[in-house]
Amino acid sequence: MKTKKQATTPITYDLIHKRAKAMEKDTTRFLADLVRTQSFSSKEKNAIALIKKEMKAIGFDGIKIDGLGNIIGRIGKGKRVIAFDGHVDTVYPGDLSQWKFDPFRPFVKDGQIWGRGTVDQKGGVATMIHAGKLIKELGLNDQFTVLFTATVMEEDCDGLCWQYLLNVEKLKPELVVITEPTNMNIYRGHRGRMEIRVEVKGKSCHGSAPERGDNAIYKIARIALEIEKLNQRLKDDPFLGKGTVTISEVTSNSPSQCAVADGASLHLDRRLTFGETKESAVAEVQDAAARAGYPDAKVIVLTYEVAAYTGKVYPTEKYYPTWVLDESSPYLKNAVAAYAGVLGKAPLVDKWTFSTNGIATAGMNGIPTFGLGPGNEVFAHAANEACPIEHLSGAVAFYAALVAKLNGKV
Repeated sequence: MKTKKQATTPITYDLIHKRAKAMEKDTTRFLADLVRTQSFSSKEKNAIALIKKEMKAIGFDGIKIDGLGNIIGRIGKGKRVIAFDGHVDTVYPGDLSQWKFDPFRPFVKDGQIWGRGTVDQKGGVATMIHAGKLIKELGLNDQFTVLFTATVMEEDCDGLCWQYLLNVEKLKPELVVITEPTNMNIYRGHRGRMEIRVEVKGKSCHGSAPERGDNAIYKIARIALEIEKLNQRLKDDPFLGKGTVTISEVTSNSPSQCAVADGASLHLDRRLTFGETKESAVAEVQDAAARAGYPDAKVIVLTYEVAAYTGKVYPTEKYYPTWVLDESSPYLKNAVAAYAGVLGKAPLVDKWTFSTNGIATAGMNGIPTFGLGPGNEVFAHAANEACPIEHLSGAVAFYAALVAKLNGKV
């Protein structure tokens, strides 16, 4: 039932923008609360509890915490389903000497809120939930079930949370909006990625007579040089850019430091552009090993199987597919129109450099997905992380305006 205010006040983009701006201080307060509540991957329990409390205070129509620990807030009960997603976990602060302040004592200064997670990506979580508040207050939704998923373990394994939501919880959204940082632009895709290990065997012997053995480190070093050359040969794409491969770790083992290594491995970070697949990437690495003279090197796509804070283990292969939403998508056109209407300018439509939960929604399952989030992604995982306050109200306004647009309210 509509309130008296909702019945007599016409819904306009200007009204949505003004209300989001009026909520700015409260949205900043909620984000600060989230930053104070440390929530590294698989340790998000307290942050999820804080979000549940906020959803209850707002009056969400339904709240559920699933077996993996994701929290799902619901507004409305329409047959059509759309979802806004933001991950709750953050990376660790790293070397504290690089921070000019305590990363978990947020503060506002120079028009920004400072602290770990303000950009990546508790700012997106806070704003989407407060957009839910605005959607309820102004009565912007009557056709959809609108879900707000605050998800876990993304930093360790992007998309795992949405694999669980789709495969176990059986969510069936027709659209997913990712709230990862975009500097308040609209992003419609990104490269995929893989984690690959290359292993070689050697033969150990005493280090005083290395000629008796077969040093695995020399083998892996030659393969590493071929991986460096491989990076130059990878595909390019006019929108997503070039595929890349880099070595992020080298390991070896031997009976002692006075012995020839009998095993060695490389850990590869592989970024996949449009047209590259798991199979093609593995074949290229196998070819690089063969070029180095070791066609029998083992090439393995790794698996993630870490317990969530709930204790649940939900294994997945560390292959995260590339995805792009077509420029002609009606969802994207509605998003561009809502952005221009509520923020007063045309958006830049672009792509992320890093990877998001879109690899599961769009990359694995073909669900139309795009994103907009507060903060500039260049500050993600960086010391002295900070998000502009105006981005918070802008994101709240956009999310609410998009729902209003999809409902035919504006």
